[in-house]
Amino acid sequence: MSFNWNPSPDNIWVAAHRGWSEKYPENTMEAYRAAAELGVDQIEIDVRITADGELVLIHDATVERTTNGKGKVCELTLEQLKSLDAGSWKGPEFAGAKIPTLVEFLEYLKAYPNMTVDFELKEYPVEGWEETAYSVCDRVMALIDAYGFTDRCVVNTFNATLHEYIQGKHGRKYRQHVYFPQSCMGVCAVDPYVYGDVCCMFNATRADFESMRKRGVKPWAGASVKDAQTVDNAIDCGAELITCNNPDVVLALLRERGKHA
Repeated sequence: MSFNWNPSPDNIWVAAHRGWSEKYPENTMEAYRAAAELGVDQIEIDVRITADGELVLIHDATVERTTNGKGKVCELTLEQLKSLDAGSWKGPEFAGAKIPTLVEFLEYLKAYPNMTVDFELKEYPVEGWEETAYSVCDRVMALIDAYGFTDRCVVNTFNATLHEYIQGKHGRKYRQHVYFPQSCMGVCAVDPYVYGDVCCMFNATRADFESMRKRGVKPWAGASVKDAQTVDNAIDCGAELITCNNPDVVLALLRERGKHA
């Protein structure tokens, strides 16, 4: 891996969770553009599949919370999803925002050669959905390679079986983003801190962060970081990256403290 992947406790990267999701409708191009233009180090996205096999970016399994529609993402076609308003729930100024495809997002990021991406896989290999989940995973990996993100991305999922599939098929080709505590990932057949490169730490102490670092896994702070108190706690714990919904505030706080280049 040759990309200058250099977050550290003294140069804490900022990842925009679902884009700049506090101010803009999450997982829309509006939120991604705003985050990229702000100058974040990373954008976190959520990948799901449509009824007609397209890869789209939306967090929930259903569309009710973030659009004016109803139903499961996997039971709606791309055309049906594109007909929905994914912005008005956040504010009238965002009316008409659309659910983007993964390809749309990757095409946009061609203009940001130093941007990193956290690809979260939302299709899990649960009973009856294994073939689909693994197919989605393989297709995402192929797009990561095709668009030149192999060296500047992490791949995450809250499903240990899917992480183990990636590890078994690709080894350490992709940086895997795992979770602490381990229970966040469900049943683990393999210790995730053996193959994990980075780990999002939930409800963790400074000792937990240090223990993870000693294992060779870089500890990251999760999306609960949002203000001076939580930023200072992340700094105190030795976080190397902060995922947040309000990257403007977090970036400013880190720069004030001399913790962001």
